Amino acid sequence: MAVAVQIEAPRIIVRRTVSSSAAIPKGTVMKLTDENTVEASAANDDPFGGIAVEEKVSTETDVLTIGCAMDGVFDIDSTAAAITAGQMVNIGGANAVLVADEAAWVLGSVVGKAEETRDTDNRVRVRLMGF
Repeated sequence: MAVAVQIEAPRIIVRRTVSSSAAIPKGTVMKLTDENTVEASAANDDPFGGIAVEEKVSTETDVLTIGCAMDGVFDIDSTAAAITAGQMVNIGGANAVLVADEAAWVLGSVVGKAEETRDTDNRVRVRLMGF
């Protein structure tokens, strides 16, 4: 899956702890794994930790934090058959989203609101909700 592509710049960027050996490309959808700690999303319903706004390479073992966008607008891959404009979306695997259900709210995996219907390239424009 491709990384998220920024369309509108975020205003809320938080610093999160990350593994010293992690390799994280800019635009990676992040999941919370512990108290203010993130890694790349991997599965449906992972708790949303933001979208990486900078690259972290694995050889930077002294770098232990990464900036994560909590708002802004991004084009993100979709694993859903259909997403229509206005639907809420949550993490749907590695760097992807799908239509959020009621459980997604409880799990903290909601990413934001789709601002367009999913396109033929399986991408959707999402406004992050900043939670």
